[in-house]
Amino acid sequence: MKESKNIRELNLKELEEYFENMNEKKFRAKQVYEWLWQKQAMSFGDMTNLSKELRQKLGSEFTLPALQIDTTQHSEDGTLKSRFRTWDGHLVEGVLIPTASRQTACVSSQIGCSLSCKFCATGYIERKRNLHFDEIYDEVVLINQQSEKTLGKKLSNIVFMGMGEPLLNYKNVLRSIDRITSVDGLAMSPKRITVSTAGVAKGIRQLGDDRVKFKLALSLHAANDAKRHEIMPINDTNNIQSLIDALNHFYKQTKSEITFEYILFKNFNDSFKDADELIKIYRQVPADLVNIIEYNPIEFARFEKPDEEKVEAFINYLSKNRVNARLRRSRGKDIDAACGQLANKDNH
Repeated sequence: MKESKNIRELNLKELEEYFENMNEKKFRAKQVYEWLWQKQAMSFGDMTNLSKELRQKLGSEFTLPALQIDTTQHSEDGTLKSRFRTWDGHLVEGVLIPTASRQTACVSSQIGCSLSCKFCATGYIERKRNLHFDEIYDEVVLINQQSEKTLGKKLSNIVFMGMGEPLLNYKNVLRSIDRITSVDGLAMSPKRITVSTAGVAKGIRQLGDDRVKFKLALSLHAANDAKRHEIMPINDTNNIQSLIDALNHFYKQTKSEITFEYILFKNFNDSFKDADELIKIYRQVPADLVNIIEYNPIEFARFEKPDEEKVEAFINYLSKNRVNARLRRSRGKDIDAACGQLANKDNH
């Protein structure tokens, strides 16, 4: 018996060829393609304008390994965290973050993560595998359905800030964004999508060469190599200077917006000296913004969150030095859905 192929691997032209070989009308391919990408069919049975025989034939020749929602948790602040189950039984998390002006989906790109950043819960679980492009697409589809159901509004933004390092799953991430932004997909503007990286210089350069249209966020979190190395092992092979060079290359090629992400840790990177080093980096890159992020404690990390006055003083110091900085308040902390907390835990 030959192994069935995932039907979403086929582009429209390949589907047309398949139907022609079956002596079926060519327009059937378009119908199936619409079901897969625009109408978000999760099974062949959903494709109601095809004959039962044709649906059965497709089901016998192809697979449609759609993502399923395993559990959903509701935070007091309106944030929804969903745990998705893949066709091969892995679990991965995604979050719907509603604010007054936007509905953001935070999606994962890998099952687990290989980067072991010391402050992030996902970094403490091993990477099982990359998510496939259609699985990432399904995350967005399912979170969008939640948004429409609970808020009566479609998603306005997507951030690749969930589990995993997007640039270590480069092809699938770009292919998923292609489907999300395509007119025969979800037709979202790439300007509403942000891909966040822990700093894979080669990947950042590649994004520039590929002339991507989405925004880029760099998780900096420490403004000198010694400190960054201590909390983010990836800095060994991707030091700050290499990231500055890569970001400049990215901007030159794409003119897309760049943001720095900087989590404040008590007595580690929250002094004015740290702020000065951050300002120096900010001035070497055409960055739009520095997002100062509240640290969300996790059980196995030794970090703490600085007090409010310290955070305010840090941000005011940056602003005085003409750095566009803002505090990003954490959402969904009570259900471990906040930045750095995704770890597939069973909290029922």
